[in-house]
Amino acid sequence: MQIDVLIVGGGPAGLSAGLVLGRCHRKVLICDDEHPRNRASPAVHGLLGNEGCVPSVFLRRARGELSCYPTIASCRSRVIDIRPARMGFEFCCKDRTRGEAIKILLATGIADELPEIAGIEQFYGTAIHHCLYCDGYEYAGKPVAAYGKGDKGADLAIMMRHWVSDLTLCTDGTELSLKAARRLENLQIPIRNEPIRSLEGEGRQLAEIMFEHGPALRCDALFFATGCHQASDLWQRLGCIRDPKGGLLTDPDTEETSTKGVYAAGDVSRDVLLVAVAVAEGAKAAVAINKAFLRRDGLCD
Repeated sequence: MQIDVLIVGGGPAGLSAGLVLGRCHRKVLICDDEHPRNRASPAVHGLLGNEGCVPSVFLRRARGELSCYPTIASCRSRVIDIRPARMGFEFCCKDRTRGEAIKILLATGIADELPEIAGIEQFYGTAIHHCLYCDGYEYAGKPVAAYGKGDKGADLAIMMRHWVSDLTLCTDGTELSLKAARRLENLQIPIRNEPIRSLEGEGRQLAEIMFEHGPALRCDALFFATGCHQASDLWQRLGCIRDPKGGLLTDPDTEETSTKGVYAAGDVSRDVLLVAVAVAEGAKAAVAINKAFLRRDGLCD
């Protein structure tokens, strides 16, 4: 299989790039194992024209739009290897799909590191969240917990004060610096530093946080700050450089990484982690890739 661009990842960034490249008559293959970061969330927020859309519905609509373009192909499999080759790069997927691509776009995203708390999977996406910009609005006037160890949790709680008035910080048995404790006191944010035993509730609705000792904490939601990591190691295989935050370092004008011919878009860059931004980064990278082809063919400077 010979293609112009291999897009690794079929989320908002990858599909957006695919749409633009398809409209440029570029031969594109989008490979995705359909395991998006926001799969547990009931709605996409902050995306103009799609506010409140179910993530799976949004992706299904996007794939339907791309199906109109004959030069765009899809593969429901994970890319497991990419290597430099004579014409660009050789790639291999888990389902044994193989081929060569002139350009690579990494839209592989990131994976959240969930707190190690009993019961968290039951509520993740509906009452357990990682992004205030995505889900903070819905909890105004409701009891909410911030979770994070040490000052990282304090930083989250302090920022959450803008969205939530009934707020408690849970440090899960860890201590805060004196400076952080004073800031929380000034903002009247209570602290529960006992180790957490479990999360309890009905269905997917969180009701209480249970501690190893002390009373339960009534809350409707918990926002956590425990970090995230790259969902794929392909960047490492390709020799891409990461920035201090762990995102792939890209040219601000082209979205090209430190490895020539390899571009990145979406959460993989660890910039602003919103669907709206991922869509924009995908389109921007696609335009840069097409311009690179035009320069190769002597059709632009």
